[in-house]
Amino acid sequence: MTETTVRKAIVTGASAGIGAVYARKLAERGYDLIAVARNAERLEANASRIREETGRAVEVVVADLSKSSEVLKLAARIAEDATIAFLLNNAGISLQGGVLQNSLADAEDLIAVNITAPTLLSIAAAKAFGERGGGTVVNISSVTAFVPEMFDRAYSGSKNYLINLTVSLAGSTKDAGVRFQAVLPGPTDTDLWARGQVPESIVPRSMIMSPEDLVEAALVGLDRGEVLTLPTVADESVWAAYETSRLALRSSLAAGQPAQRYRQPAK
Repeated sequence: MTETTVRKAIVTGASAGIGAVYARKLAERGYDLIAVARNAERLEANASRIREETGRAVEVVVADLSKSSEVLKLAARIAEDATIAFLLNNAGISLQGGVLQNSLADAEDLIAVNITAPTLLSIAAAKAFGERGGGTVVNISSVTAFVPEMFDRAYSGSKNYLINLTVSLAGSTKDAGVRFQAVLPGPTDTDLWARGQVPESIVPRSMIMSPEDLVEAALVGLDRGEVLTLPTVADESVWAAYETSRLALRSSLAAGQPAQRYRQPAK
């Protein structure tokens, strides 16, 4: 695409919090927006602010991403609109009290919004952007992916899934000029965090980041070409050690027989 070509970014969960900040930041970077969320009033209010502040075009799409029909409409839009060059999968939900304190329908909605929707949209974008010679997909994961024992297990599992999806698609599309990034926020001052009702004794207020700081850090990571961005991790060697240990498992994952420690002792 040339400098004068219109570039559009799709932002899901664009009515508030991280998504609203991303939408504004992407508009400031020269993207017109397709802003997606369920809450029409808040979505339009944020879109109006962005139009006024940046002069960029903002199209509002009211959609419930727990419904497969609405996800597929958005996926078709990505495939058909050649001006779309950026996808931010930010929409997500959490459950108050975890899966055991909620209904199966609640768990089904979490899986639909946190896993199914970003999967289908990421695949649609990977194919479309690859055919167009470039594009960017950002998936909002979470540091809870690494601590399932501390937070809602289904939520943290869904965020771990996004890491796997992003790393896999990043590797298979990089030669086509498509960039993938997973952003792993720590506690961030959003409606979703508030709904989680995590007591201050577990996560003090001083440990909660603003959405503005989170998005600015995530964009620095994107500009650096990171596939995984952990804005809260100050010591990069900690993450490097984690990755080294994970990769070291590869040589043991296929052995053709059980390890000695799992064999019955001779009688």
